[in-house]
Amino acid sequence: MDEALLRSLTPSVLGILVRRGADFAAAEDAVQEALVEAVRTWPADPPRDPKGWLVTVAWRRFLDATRADTARRRREDLVDEEPPPGPAPTVDDTLQLYFLCAHPSLTPSSAVALTLRAVGGLTTRQIAQAYLVPEATMAQRISRAKRTVSGARFERPGDVATVLRVLYLVFNEGYSGDVDLAAEAIRLTRQLAARVDHPEVAGLLALMLIHHARRASRTAPDGSLVPLAEQDRGRWDTGAIAEGVRILQGALARDRLGEFQAQAAIAALHADAPTAEQTDWVQIVEWYDELVLLTDSPVVRLNRAVAVGEADGPRAGLAALAALDDALPRHSAVAAYLHERDGDVVAAARLYAEAARKAPNLAERDHLTRQAARLNSAHRSR
Repeated sequence: MDEALLRSLTPSVLGILVRRGADFAAAEDAVQEALVEAVRTWPADPPRDPKGWLVTVAWRRFLDATRADTARRRREDLVDEEPPPGPAPTVDDTLQLYFLCAHPSLTPSSAVALTLRAVGGLTTRQIAQAYLVPEATMAQRISRAKRTVSGARFERPGDVATVLRVLYLVFNEGYSGDVDLAAEAIRLTRQLAARVDHPEVAGLLALMLIHHARRASRTAPDGSLVPLAEQDRGRWDTGAIAEGVRILQGALARDRLGEFQAQAAIAALHADAPTAEQTDWVQIVEWYDELVLLTDSPVVRLNRAVAVGEADGPRAGLAALAALDDALPRHSAVAAYLHERDGDVVAAARLYAEAARKAPNLAERDHLTRQAARLNSAHRSR
């Protein structure tokens, strides 16, 4: 069973059902049922036209649900509209679905959550982690969003800012999470940049390109994480970095700074340094100061503490960290790194072990566990 194929076909099939008159919530339920049926039957009897098969089965599931609460005449009209057998038209509806999910009747946070779940393919757990809320809370938020848009008309798509937020979170999950969605997020952001002339769209595309350019060096052959300072910069995609920097420079020249442009500027400074030791940390702190003003995000403040520790010394970084809630994700990992830089090996080892227990994925947990073991071994050998 090719799960990647199913995931890639889902947005297009969902878009076809919505265009044929299905309200979004019902269409999503029907597509999910069709995917379950595909997982059950395709291994033994793979279809010649996977997309056409999914459209037909999903439409029938939608009709079955509709028949329970609609009039006979309407049911007969819908049956007459059933897609004919044969190849389905090749239309990429994904970006349009992102806009449809960003419905004006939803709050931005609910629209983002709904899109990530329905179109982005992320689990409720992954979305909850991105929002720093319990999984049960996120499940309720997504359910409320579905109820809100159920039966709503979709002729008024949502705003660009909400779509950008969704694309950013999809990229982040693809870049560091369990599902590889980063390339798809870049593809859709390119499409959006071609349609919308806005510096923040360009800023997000630049940010994605520069981060993605370093991807090959982020893991060792055994799958373990390689920190930025230890990465082989010869493996970075210089073409993607150059494109990202060019796009960023054009966006910054318009003097309408936004958070994605600021993040891209930080990424560009890392990419521009020939070695980790030559990184311009002072300028990176200045960009983090801009980001704090733009977002007041605790995660931004956490990353800023690392940059302050590099620019002004680990004790300055620890002082910046002390003002933050220690329940923040990766707070323990940052504290461990700064304590190690300050020479407190015992505290650093303890904090690395604590961070490992809280790690959101296996690769990060293994990396932090190795860091703790390394410091414990060094301490014992003294």
